[in-house]
Order: sequence, then C-alpha cells, then structure tokens
Amino acid sequence: MTVRATRYLYLSRHAEASPEGRLTEAGRRQAELLGERLAAAPITRLRHGPLARTAQTAETVAGFLPNAVPEADDAAGDYPPHFPGPTELPAAFAPTAEGFLAGFDAADRERGPDLARSALTRYTGPAESEDDRHELVITHAFLIGHLVGQALDAPPWRWLTLNPANAALTVIRYTPDRPASVLLFNDMRHLPEELRWTGFPPGPRF
Repeated sequence: MTVRATRYLYLSRHAEASPEGRLTEAGRRQAELLGERLAAAPITRLRHGPLARTAQTAETVAGFLPNAVPEADDAAGDYPPHFPGPTELPAAFAPTAEGFLAGFDAADRERGPDLARSALTRYTGPAESEDDRHELVITHAFLIGHLVGQALDAPPWRWLTLNPANAALTVIRYTPDRPASVLLFNDMRHLPEELRWTGFPPGPRF
C-alpha cells in the first residue's frame, strides 16, 4: 500500500535578469532575500529551469537551504503550457490572447504542453512519502500561472492571466484527503518596496 503525505510546493519566478539572461544586481539581492525568507522552511528538494536566470537564482537560494541541492529540470523551463482552442477563450479576451500566442512557433506548440504535463506529474499532488514534503521550484511566470490555475480547477487558458513578479513566492498545498489549496500567490513581503513588482505588467502597485 502506497503511503501518501502532504506536499507543499513552493514556487518562485527567477529574480530580475538583464536582456542577456543573467541576474542584475537587483536580481541578485532579490534572490538573497528569497533565500532568507525560505531559510526556516524544511525544504528538501530544489529544482530549477535550465536557463541561466533560474539556475543563478536557485544557486543563491540554495545557500540558505542546508538540505536542498539545486537540480536542473526541463519541466521547470520557460515555455507556453497550453494553447487554447478556438472556443475556449472569452470573446473579449480572445484577440489579445491570440495575438500573444501567435508569437510561438510549431515547436513551442508541441513542446510546451508536453513539458507542462511532465511538470504536473513531477511537482503536484500528494507526496508518496510517510512524511510531509516541502519542495521548491525556481521557474518562470508561465508555469507558475499554469500550476496555480490547475490547483484551482481553472480553465487551462488562465495561465495567460496569472502573473507573478520576479522572486515572488507562491505556495500550493496538496493534501491526500482534500483538493489542492493555494496558500500564497505572488507574495513579496520579503522584498523591500524598491525590489518589488519587477517583471510585472504595467499597472497599479498595491
């Protein structure tokens, strides 16, 4: 009989990066502060996407986590997780979404959803363990939006509207006897005001 325990999935978008893909000075500080925020959490696994900005963020955060070693994982990469069909999108949103999605090529359309399914298999659901598991994934905005939407049983296109900022923290709890619960989303309390909201679309700041 398989023993199942609660999984706490910690998610963070990589820290601020330059156009060349390396962390900026502000991004390095964001990563340090994220590490300090997570230092008290009993995290035993740390996975990150293959790009430099996620790897750098993970390496910095790992310095605060004595029981987690960074592991590169393609499923934590930067890819579109779902391409909605012609009848999925609300009519008012469809032109905006379709214009954005037109920027992805055929390889993205095949690879993205495959990786998203892999991420759901690897990262979500109760843990096959006798003890609760605390796992961290340093990734990108698209996947975080997708995983949050899945946890809330939202339509799969909703990843397009869930936007986490750089180094913000999201936590999802997967318990064996109840639906998934989003405990935190886009939480930036560990960042000072001048380091919040980077990578976020223009608009009011709360």
